[in-house]
Amino acid sequence: MRYIIIGAGAVGGTIGGRLAEGGHEVVLVARGAHYDALRERGLRLTTPEGTRTHQLPVVRSPDDLGPFLRPDDVLLLSVKTQDSTAALDTWSARPVAGGGTAGELLPLVCAQNGVESERQALRRFRHVCGMCVWLPATHTEPGCVAAAGAPVSGMLHVGRYPSGVDDTARGIAADLAKSRFLAPVVPDVMRWKYAKLLSNLANSIEAVSGLIVSDEARALFRRALAEGQATLAAAGIEATSQAEQAEARGGRITFEPFDGSERGGGSSWQSLSRGTGTIEADYLNGEIVLLGRLHGIPTPVNEALQRVANTFARERREAGSMGVAELTALVDAG
Repeated sequence: MRYIIIGAGAVGGTIGGRLAEGGHEVVLVARGAHYDALRERGLRLTTPEGTRTHQLPVVRSPDDLGPFLRPDDVLLLSVKTQDSTAALDTWSARPVAGGGTAGELLPLVCAQNGVESERQALRRFRHVCGMCVWLPATHTEPGCVAAAGAPVSGMLHVGRYPSGVDDTARGIAADLAKSRFLAPVVPDVMRWKYAKLLSNLANSIEAVSGLIVSDEARALFRRALAEGQATLAAAGIEATSQAEQAEARGGRITFEPFDGSERGGGSSWQSLSRGTGTIEADYLNGEIVLLGRLHGIPTPVNEALQRVANTFARERREAGSMGVAELTALVDAG
């Protein structure tokens, strides 16, 4: 299988680089300065084993791959959810050699936070896999990605969407397992993704106010989490428990800081740091707001966090520049 990584940022760059190290054929898809850096200098991937530069094919669109995709292509979508629709529209109609389109024939894997992209993908692709991504990685400089997990880079639960497993999911998982990942194949991948969604409710707090280390920041996250748990319960949506997640990881991954580096923030913090002008809050805190409105559950904390995070992105304000006391006051003020 050839892996086309649509969105070669922190997650996509790590998965693409590791798959290449495992001997698999990989194409990276990027844009802007990141595309230029990857094309000119290659992917600079830093892990606890050191830094390597991978000279991989990089494209901006399927047009750069020629008139046809290959029947053995796997599309791995790792853009932020707010960019999913454009990417799915671009790739789904692409012809595949021998007849048919990517949407009709090729598997697409949603390696993203949130739970919305799978629904968007299934409108356009017949064969969709969800992937629950537990892969702390950083991408703030064009051409460079860092992942601190050891002895593997992360845990990637894989399964068919909306449920089930098949030979394609098993094959993808086997390739990942040979490429320094834990990759369990599960028939209920969305249970894992909803659990990750709950943990990602902290992303807006971290993006706006920095790492969640103070009691006040933890208290604000607990309030957002309580709303999330209440809305999932009202919607009848099951998420894996903390105990089940801990058992799956079982101390099998540790995070080794890189010499001379400071710990950065997660994906939303990185979006603000890069000044992208967008952030995924609408599909993290905003997912809880949506469920709350559908099922009559108040979600004032997540509404406020969604609003503030979007303002930070739109105004290109500095990541972590609002104190948690000020953020909490804004939440309390509604």
